[in-house]
Amino acid sequence: MNDPIVSKEQIYFETIKCKNNTIYNLDYHNHRFNTTRKEIFGNDDFIDLKDFIKVPTKELLKCKVNYAHSIIDIQFDKYKKRDIKKFKLVFDDAIEYKYKSSSRDKINKLFDKKEDCDEVIIVKNNLITDTSIANIAIMYNNIWLTPKTPLLSGTTRQRYLDNGVLQMADISVEMLLVAQKIALLNAMIDFDIIEEIIIHTGDKK
Repeated sequence: MNDPIVSKEQIYFETIKCKNNTIYNLDYHNHRFNTTRKEIFGNDDFIDLKDFIKVPTKELLKCKVNYAHSIIDIQFDKYKKRDIKKFKLVFDDAIEYKYKSSSRDKINKLFDKKEDCDEVIIVKNNLITDTSIANIAIMYNNIWLTPKTPLLSGTTRQRYLDNGVLQMADISVEMLLVAQKIALLNAMIDFDIIEEIIIHTGDKK
């Protein structure tokens, strides 16, 4: 599309659920996609992803839209949900991931600390933020809470905030450990309550 050449650090992406030729929650993806383009690259035009996503099969697919100033490419992969039961807390007070960027080296390094666990929960300034792949929510005092300051404001998280299922709060490690329930949220798994969860607290570095 005649865009200037960009580095990996300047490539962003949307992950979108597709099934039965349906593109899920497109309004939320359009909003984040166009907001990122405006805030990072100064683009004021609105691109509707519906005009570019052509779902190839009725299977459950993960659609990945890579973009900078405009769309770079669109990829489809069959999706299989990961079985996540065991979490390790990892600590990083400096990590930032405001935009859904292809540059994920810092998150990947934290994920590498999971040892024999399935996933990490990232703690910043003594507060819960996200896992490496999803936003998080806890049921605490019979209310579903999600971190007020996640690393990334996910589309599914925003949808459940908008419909009143979730409330934002500062969530401490202590609150996490006594939560009645814990759920992960992203575009592919929606609001996924984890059964029989195990949390390894690890050591703060």
